[in-house]
Amino acid sequence: MSAVAIPGDPPGGRRALAVWGTGVSVYFVAVIFRTSLGVAGLDAADRFHVNASALSTFSILQLLVYAGMQIPVGLLVDRLGTKKVLALGAVLFTAGQLGFAFSPSYGTALASRALLGCGDALTFISVLRLGSRWFPARRGPLVAQFAGLVGMAGNLVSTLVLARLLHGIGWTAAFAGSAAAGAVVLVLVLLFLKDYPEGHEPEPLPHQGAAYVRRQIAASWREPGTRLGLWVHFTTQFPAMVFLLLWGLPFLVEAQGLSRAVAGELLTLVVLSNMVVGLVYGQIVARHHGARLPLALGTVGTTAVLWAATLAYPGPHAPMWLLIVLCTVLGACGPASMIGFDFARPANPPERQGTASGITNMGGFVASMTTLFAIGVLLDATGDDYSLAFSVVFVLQAFGVSQILRLRGQAARRERERLVASRVETVHVPA
Repeated sequence: MSAVAIPGDPPGGRRALAVWGTGVSVYFVAVIFRTSLGVAGLDAADRFHVNASALSTFSILQLLVYAGMQIPVGLLVDRLGTKKVLALGAVLFTAGQLGFAFSPSYGTALASRALLGCGDALTFISVLRLGSRWFPARRGPLVAQFAGLVGMAGNLVSTLVLARLLHGIGWTAAFAGSAAAGAVVLVLVLLFLKDYPEGHEPEPLPHQGAAYVRRQIAASWREPGTRLGLWVHFTTQFPAMVFLLLWGLPFLVEAQGLSRAVAGELLTLVVLSNMVVGLVYGQIVARHHGARLPLALGTVGTTAVLWAATLAYPGPHAPMWLLIVLCTVLGACGPASMIGFDFARPANPPERQGTASGITNMGGFVASMTTLFAIGVLLDATGDDYSLAFSVVFVLQAFGVSQILRLRGQAARRERERLVASRVETVHVPA
């Protein structure tokens, strides 16, 4: 099933690309700040004198704030527009990164990561909404994958650049210096970003208070496509997120006996693989919507098999070739999670896109938060038995797949009904 043109679609073009590029630059910086702890995890443990559980709390709190804000952010984007929300996000995550740079204690560092997570939470849904306002609907899957691709480029910067700065100029200078990027993108948003192209202004929404909020959330949740999108995102995203955000470097160094340099190269491989796979998945889904579920489930299955092979390897350490394959496949998790939005997007009208995207985006971050916490607790409880701790991945994958299989039929039927209605509307639109 291929995407169809919708009457009143925005035209896209160079102007759209320039405006969208401004918005996505904010997400790019947000991801740099979000993933900066992934290359500084061991340094943070030494700096604040904390164990594995306390270390995982940094990322858990950040993701808790992020996940908890997704529905409110979706409502804010639907109500206020992209420009205001992105500008607020840039202010908050820049303040959080600065606070983390100068934090004298574990408590103040936690508060800074929470503030960073709050600002980060405002970015991605805004970028998705910006894409849907400036590009034709048929470009939606590709634009979303490109947004994810830019985010992974931010992850690459934190892996390659910030890690070297951290060990070259020190903690405070590295984190404080990186915060300057937040100020730059804030200025770009204020000067150049526009919510929608001329002639495509959305219908004004009257303020309806709590009743409006309840209706937006309830209507989005009733759509099987929204719920399916959430569970696809839940099941696909978290293995790579957990690996890159916190536990990948300790696992490779402490459990697999690699040097920090080699471990950093493997983390970089995850990011590079993500960028390549994102381009491939985006092209496939844009042309063949029927490939969405096979791609998502195939990614989950392959990831599970490779994690099982790595954790159950009989020797003291898994061979390098297996770690390389594992990291390459982990790179597909991010692009696969973007498929969740390709289920939620056609299930909801334009005025609910932000709310539906917020619900979907909660999935992977709730799964990541749960896994980060469980791994930290199990590492402390088992004396750093990484094989047992990382087995949590299989539990969440199995649960997520069961929900996907339960909802796929309902979502497919509902999407076919909407597609037929859209074609009928296209036929009756006057020339």
